[in-house]
Order: sequence, then C-alpha cells, then structure tokens
Amino acid sequence: MTTYKLLALDMDGTVLNEQQEISEENAYWIAEAKKAGITVCFSTGRAFQSAMPYAEQLGLQSPMITVNGSEVWRAPYDLYRRHMMDASVVRELYELANQYDVWFWGYTIDQTYLKSTWNASIAFEQEKWLKFGYTVEDEAIRHEIETKLNRMGGFEITNSSPINIEVNPLGISKASGLKDVCEILGIGMHEVVAVGDSINDLAAIQTVGLGVAMGNAQEIVKESADLIVGSNEEHGVAQVIRDYLLK
Repeated sequence: MTTYKLLALDMDGTVLNEQQEISEENAYWIAEAKKAGITVCFSTGRAFQSAMPYAEQLGLQSPMITVNGSEVWRAPYDLYRRHMMDASVVRELYELANQYDVWFWGYTIDQTYLKSTWNASIAFEQEKWLKFGYTVEDEAIRHEIETKLNRMGGFEITNSSPINIEVNPLGISKASGLKDVCEILGIGMHEVVAVGDSINDLAAIQTVGLGVAMGNAQEIVKESADLIVGSNEEHGVAQVIRDYLLK
C-alpha cells in the first residue's frame, strides 16, 4: 500500500473535464482513495464558493486550498489561514489592466469582480482582496503586462491557463497552502501527491513527494513533474489513484 497520505487535486484542467464536471471514473477512484485512508483535498485557484459544490459532490470534509493558496481551510467553512493583498497594489493592477484594455477580475473574500461588473463605486480600501487576474489572448501584450508586473515586484505571478495571468500576495502559492495543510494533518510534504496542469500548480508539483502533470498540462509543468498521466478528458486523476497510489 502507498506511503502517500495526502492527494492534492487542482480542479480546472485536472479533476474537472472540459464540461466542468467530475467524471464517474474520477469520482469512483477518489472514493477508493478515501476508503484507503488517503486524505483528498482540492488545491485550486477558484474561490471557496466556486469550489465547494464539487467538494460536496465528492463528500469531502478535508482541508481545502483556494485562490491559489490565499485561503487554506481546515475543513469546509472552517478557515485556517488567509492572506490578503494590499488595496493600493490592487489599484495598480487595475490601472494596468485599463492601460491595455484587457479582461480582468479581482477576488475578494466575499465575491469576484469582473471587468464587466467593475464600476466606480468599488472602494479598493474597503474590500479584502485575495487575488487579481488578467485574460490576455494577444501574446505580445501578455508579455508586456508580465514584464511590468515583474518590474513592480512584491507578489507571486502564475497562471491557470496559457492566456491568463494570476497575481497573489508574495510567497503565497499552492505550495505554501500545502505546507499549511501538512501542518494541519501532521504529515510531511514528502507524503503528498500533487496533481495539476498549469503554472499555478508548478510550485506544488516541485515540492511534494510525487508531482504529477496532466496530459493536457503546460509544457513547463510536464518538464517539472515526476510523472505525466492522461488528460482531464482521459480521467488522468483516476489513473494517478489506480496505478500509483493504490496499486
């Protein structure tokens, strides 16, 4: 039997298929992992409110990592740790988005503001910000924004798809979230399996006992992983559990 005690699953592009659903095969093998005593947790860039229906579907009462590590939960609705962004920084990120006229969004502890719903009444200093992001299809413009963000400094820059940019507080990532979860569970990072497909999964994949890239993962994620499995359309999560955790 496996020596791994925690299975950390990214959601979009990993445990969810392109229809935003958990396949029956993935659900079955996640249940088998739980029966074997493995803690299964979501490790996602999504907000808690967006991730929770899937946790309920799977009957997960385990810790959760949301907003790329900006929030860590001991169990659903039981917050363990939260890291917020300074409002002045979010204002700068917002101004950069407007400078290039690209799609953007901002996560607070209560809601998600989108470019389409953003208005002048939003008071930056009165909100509790967790993450800011951009969607930029034009590669040249995306590179310019990333360059300016790197020059600004003071935060973590990742993505959850090749055309977006996600900004979290400095030092906060899914890897830092997993360290918190290990602290909660009393286990070591070497006892963790992390599965993902994007740059926001990279730090976690590089620092756990077994880092797994999906078949649909970005190339840098595949290059850094210990193992590559099938895509999110090929039930790659089920493959991890069946062939590597419970074999």
